[in-house]
Amino acid sequence: MSVQQESKSKVAVKPLDLESAKEPPLNTYKPKEPYTATIVSVERIVGPKAPGETCHIVIDHGGNVPYWEGQSYGIIPPGENPKKPGAPHNVRLYSIASTRYGDSFDGRTTSLCVRRAVYYDPETGKEDHLKDGVCSNFLCNSKPGDKVQVTGPSGKIMLLPEEDPNATHIMIATGTGVAPFRGYLRRMFMEDVPKYRFGGLAWLFLGVANTDSLLYDEEFTSYLKQYPDNFRYDKALSREQKNMSGGKMYVQDKIEEHSDAIFKLLDGGAHIYFCGLKGMMPGIQDTLKKVAEQRGESWEQKLSQLKKNKQWHVEVY
Repeated sequence: MSVQQESKSKVAVKPLDLESAKEPPLNTYKPKEPYTATIVSVERIVGPKAPGETCHIVIDHGGNVPYWEGQSYGIIPPGENPKKPGAPHNVRLYSIASTRYGDSFDGRTTSLCVRRAVYYDPETGKEDHLKDGVCSNFLCNSKPGDKVQVTGPSGKIMLLPEEDPNATHIMIATGTGVAPFRGYLRRMFMEDVPKYRFGGLAWLFLGVANTDSLLYDEEFTSYLKQYPDNFRYDKALSREQKNMSGGKMYVQDKIEEHSDAIFKLLDGGAHIYFCGLKGMMPGIQDTLKKVAEQRGESWEQKLSQLKKNKQWHVEVY
């Protein structure tokens, strides 16, 4: 079943000027002169057994801060910077979790996937609110109608290459790092965009703690049902699954499981993307190096070639 055959069930979107732009918008609003946007909705999107809280936040920018899939918004939380009295807080960057049309398909909103950052005292084990993440808590606590200072958009590393609509895209995420991939997949499978009729393969690897921690799982599962020839979806649940050695299942273990297929796709020109916490990359790199050596290849040479070919995309924080 091809994507083109299913296009009638997609959401038709009114093409924006951005579809004809050759370059993505960059830093339309800067930290000294941010745009004042409005919170539309804040929704907790993890279950009760998830460690921590993650929220899906929709922001109305009125069409004034357009962006492309894979870019980030900067958010300046209200209040004073404790390290610079009298100055505003520093900008916090968040990967955008929607397509350029937004969740309402009108080009007026942006969605962010935000995990509330809380701090627990290592000695007492109690939460210390004075050290909680300022921006994530501001966003997760916000209410519809609240104002938010926005900068950007920024970033070109994670843009979705659309020159070849039949390309293969391998997406590897931990936690809220799934944000840009949600945008990619909505563009590929949910929206009817005349300029981009996806007919390739999208393969998502998502690593989280448990089933209750899965983000946008219903959306991804629906694509799997509708487009089985164009979408693959593998989950690594570290607290529920075991890897081949009997240890916890992390995203790099899933990569190792499917390493033959992944390497063949990369050799065929597939793009590979990584997004999530910085700590995800060493384990993934070690796994890829081990697999390459088992195949009689030099991982350093292969990585160099992937970068040269612009197949390698990494955004970690």
